[in-house]
Amino acid sequence: MGVAFVCLVGFAAVLAELTLTPSPVSADMAGSNLRPGHSLRQYAEDYTFLAACKQIGGNLLMGAPFGVILPLLMPPRHRMVRVVLLTAVVMTLVELAQGAMVEGRAFDVDDVILNTSGALIGYLLLGRRVSRRFHMLSVPSQRGAKPEPEQRKPKQKPKQKPKQKPEPKPGPKAARKTARKAGKPAPKAALAKSAGRLSARLRLSGRTAARRLRRLRPGRRPAPPLP
Repeated sequence: MGVAFVCLVGFAAVLAELTLTPSPVSADMAGSNLRPGHSLRQYAEDYTFLAACKQIGGNLLMGAPFGVILPLLMPPRHRMVRVVLLTAVVMTLVELAQGAMVEGRAFDVDDVILNTSGALIGYLLLGRRVSRRFHMLSVPSQRGAKPEPEQRKPKQKPKQKPKQKPEPKPGPKAARKTARKAGKPAPKAALAKSAGRLSARLRLSGRTAARRLRRLRPGRRPAPPLP
C-alpha cells in the first residue's frame, strides 16, 4: 500500500508540472471550451494528423496512470466506476485551475473527457490485473487466502480412579467379637463353623479313647520285651 501511495504522489507532481506550467506562447490561441466534442472537431479540421494525434494521445496518456495507480488504493467493489469518477473530478479541478490561474491555458471539457477515457483504458488493459495481484500479495481476500489449519489439541485421557482393594471378609472369630461388642447375636455362618470344629474335636477324642480301650482289653498278650 505504501508503494502505491508513493507512485500516486510522484504522478501528481508530474501532472502538476505538465498542466500548471504557464505557456505564454499559446496565450493568444487559448480559449475555454464548454461544449463536448468542439475541440475534437477542431483537431480533425485545423490540425495536421500528427498534431491531432499528439494532442489526443497526450491527453489519453495523461489519464492512463490514474487507471493503474488508483485501483491499488481502492477496495475491489465497484473499482472501475470509482476510478472513472475520481479521475473526472481531479481533471476537472485541474482544468479549472488552468483557466483561472495559469497563463496561456484554458478550461477544456474535451481534455477532461480524454483524460477520463485514458484512465478507463489504462484500468482495462493493465490496472485490473495489477490491482488483483497486488491485493492478493499484500492483503489477501477471503477467497484467495487459505485458511490456516487449526492446531488440534492432544486428546487428554480420562483420569482413571484408583481401584480400591476389597476389604477382607472377617473370620468367624472376628464376627463373634464384633457381635459381642455390638451386643448382637453371632451370625449363623460363624455359629455353624464353630459347631463343626467342636464336633470334629469330639470325634477325634472318641477315637483316641476307643484305641486306648482296645489296648487294655483282657486276653491280649503284651509284646515280649526286647533282649
